[in-house]
Amino acid sequence: MSSSKAVDLAAHPLTVWQGPLGLPDFSRIGDNDFGPVFDAALAAHQAEIDAIAGNSETPTIENTLAALELAGEPLDHVSSIFWCRAGAHTNDTIQAMEREVSPKMSRHFSAISMNEKLFARIDDLYQRRDSLKLDAETLRVLEKTWKGFVRSGAKLDADGKKRLAAINEELSSLGTKFGQNVLADERDWALFLDEADLAGLPDFLKSAMAEAAEMRGQKGRYAVTLSRSIYEPFSTFSERRDLREIAFKAFIMRGQNGGASDNTDVVRDMLKLRAEKAKLLGYDSFAALKLDEKFAAWDWRFYQEKLRAEKFAFDEAELKPYLQLERVIEACFDVATKLFGITFEEKKGITVWHPDARAFVVKNADGSERGLFLADYFARPSKRSGAWMSALKSGYKLGHGSKPVIYNIMNFAKPPAGEAALLSVDEAKTLFHEFGHALHGMLTDVTWPSVSGTSVSRDFVELPSQLYEHWLTVPAVLEKHALHVKTGKPMPKALLDKMLATRTFGAGFATVEFTASALIDMAYHARPDAPAEPLRFEAETLEKLHMPDTIAMRHRTPHFGHVFAGDGYSAGYYSYMWSEVLDADAFSAFEETGDAFNPELAERLRKNIYAAGGSKDPEELYTAFRGKMPSPDAMMVKRGLV
Repeated sequence: MSSSKAVDLAAHPLTVWQGPLGLPDFSRIGDNDFGPVFDAALAAHQAEIDAIAGNSETPTIENTLAALELAGEPLDHVSSIFWCRAGAHTNDTIQAMEREVSPKMSRHFSAISMNEKLFARIDDLYQRRDSLKLDAETLRVLEKTWKGFVRSGAKLDADGKKRLAAINEELSSLGTKFGQNVLADERDWALFLDEADLAGLPDFLKSAMAEAAEMRGQKGRYAVTLSRSIYEPFSTFSERRDLREIAFKAFIMRGQNGGASDNTDVVRDMLKLRAEKAKLLGYDSFAALKLDEKFAAWDWRFYQEKLRAEKFAFDEAELKPYLQLERVIEACFDVATKLFGITFEEKKGITVWHPDARAFVVKNADGSERGLFLADYFARPSKRSGAWMSALKSGYKLGHGSKPVIYNIMNFAKPPAGEAALLSVDEAKTLFHEFGHALHGMLTDVTWPSVSGTSVSRDFVELPSQLYEHWLTVPAVLEKHALHVKTGKPMPKALLDKMLATRTFGAGFATVEFTASALIDMAYHARPDAPAEPLRFEAETLEKLHMPDTIAMRHRTPHFGHVFAGDGYSAGYYSYMWSEVLDADAFSAFEETGDAFNPELAERLRKNIYAAGGSKDPEELYTAFRGKMPSPDAMMVKRGLV
């Protein structure tokens, strides 16, 4: 990853963004540019760290904490572009670079966390924090920074620091390998079918499968892929039990097919290293370490759909023509305008990481520019599965300040040219969900970068996204935006009523498949040591939980990317359900007023949830909005469990 050619960080398109709308000039960025720029940016960041740590003046907020927060801008820029490409539009060159960059970044940030001189300056400020007369946000950033250093090994002896750095580096490499293995299985597997194999499939799915086959060089045929946007409706509607079985087994066996992409050994090694890391840092288990910062079968889908159709005289395929992607995007924007006063204007012809990606200028109610929103909606072989939000730039006021550049990545089935993309109800919810995350980043109103946007505790970060999903099913939103793709007419009230009546249908299935994954995650990480055979441990744990044989986990261990393709949700997958307690309770505040867009509540929501980032304790923020702590009652009603 080195280069003899010097890199000018003050002029390179990866670090100085001079493209349209202040974006990077993607047309000038090649796959082989990343390595030399990473090297130069890492060196520049290290020089800044050395200067802060070596400062002979008494530590102050400005010369230590603020300097640390603002250091490394070139590294932030190249990193944000690279990780976007690695997830949304990868190739062999990018994947090879990812395998080099991940451990190198881990070494770099481990060295910063264990820099004795730097920690001494942070510790000096921390010990004097009560006499510094800091505002609430600055005090929280100082405390968060100090705890971050301690949790990253700043107080370990030399041998402990060396071992922890090695563990972090190996975990980084293994996490990258895990994610690439799952992507390889998803990319390389397809079940090609002919017209005679399509019994029961609705037209929207046939179109998506035809497009997927053509993308894979099989024009005129139909492809079942492991993208949820194709796999799940195929499993729901196909009358061919034999084909559903083939697709189901391929889906649940991702990461466990033997050979180079098998994740069995990767998981075992990661669990062992995480357990060792926790012990080094003085915790009983990896779950205890992670929770230290927290707020407190192939026939199933087919027969579930048959039962829903019989019970409610409702076929989910009836909804598809009313859920056009473009109209659901408009609905997302419209709700944000009504709640928060912001507007979105698409800018055509902007080159980003892929031709499918789109750019929108976001403006405040007074017309001033707030930031940029980028969106990449369609599945392709170069994109990892799932849906996510991230940022090319976060928003903050410190120093020269920064306007947010936020992006959403989806994996919807791309329609043939000239046809509208149609979404299922679940896909429309996913769009609203990830847009809720995007708003969390876009509406942020904080001073310090480290508490901007989604920089909150893991079990609070899902509140803005899951809460936003509720507005999809507000009748006024559906009446305006759920228009038939051919006639342009609104969804009939009878169909709308049926859809709303089925919202809790299958909640037991959804609760079991999710909870099983969350409990397996916690079972792995709440142990003081790692299980010798993770997959046997998974099976034994599910048996103890009396997991029904007819329901598969939402994510089996070999492809559980939330937990193993990095460290993000390890010992934290439960946070989705905890956030559901929060979001159901929060939305019930609007329901209690009889107005889903109540202006007073919307302003409290913006100020305390979407704009506050991690500037205050989550409990304080939630009660400032809601006036009380959350109750699980609304969530139980939402799921139809009471």
